[in-house]
Amino acid sequence: MLVDSHCHLDYPEYAGQVDEVLARARAAGVGVCISIGTELKRFPGVRAVAEKFPDVWCSVGVHPHEAEKEFLDDPAPLIAEAAHPKVVAIGETGLDFYYEHSPRAEQTASFRAHVAAARQPGLPPVGPTRDADDETIDLLRDEMGKGAFTGLIHCFTGGQRLADAAMEMGFYISVSGIATFKNAAALREVIRSVPLERLVVETDAPFLAPVPHRGKTNEPAFVVHTARMLAELKGVSESELAAATTENFFRLFTKVKRPA
Repeated sequence: MLVDSHCHLDYPEYAGQVDEVLARARAAGVGVCISIGTELKRFPGVRAVAEKFPDVWCSVGVHPHEAEKEFLDDPAPLIAEAAHPKVVAIGETGLDFYYEHSPRAEQTASFRAHVAAARQPGLPPVGPTRDADDETIDLLRDEMGKGAFTGLIHCFTGGQRLADAAMEMGFYISVSGIATFKNAAALREVIRSVPLERLVVETDAPFLAPVPHRGKTNEPAFVVHTARMLAELKGVSESELAAATTENFFRLFTKVKRPA
């Protein structure tokens, strides 16, 4: 069994098609998906998808792109939503200094609020880091001093220093379809250095479809292509890769119930 640790099943690309999308995922061997929240105002839709399907779980959070529009420096709203049995993670959070759709100060304050929210119920924060490796390392180390937690660097595109620091702090590294792209050789070398027991796979669907579907609407079934590339990169069989990354997933997302 494979899992898709990060997708967005509430997005308009899947309107009226979620049943079919999940059927294709199951047929491909994908047993569990986490549908990730990006805005509090849209969270009811995220939660509704998770409530409808037994193999879908969700997170609650404010994407760094939305940190100015939905500024959050208080963990209380996230903690309240995290009480729902289908909420298994906090985020999408993090620092994205590549696009800077929100000011850095607001992103940083929001990230800290998400970590505080994650620490209380013991759920992992999940989110990206883009052009902010050093700032992310410094923030996470500072927050670790306030109380230990573990989390996931979603859609990892960072450098070796970020990967090493994240693992040192107990974080996991999530590999998306970006790692299958022809121009991602440097990223693959960083991922090659990450021990198998610290890796999970994702799609970030409907975005970032892996080769051979690059440019198309991504969906959870396509995680098999990222997993296949990752198995080749790590020099293991596809079944070994699936078993390891799925076990890592359940070790991190402890609130997710394993399928029968």
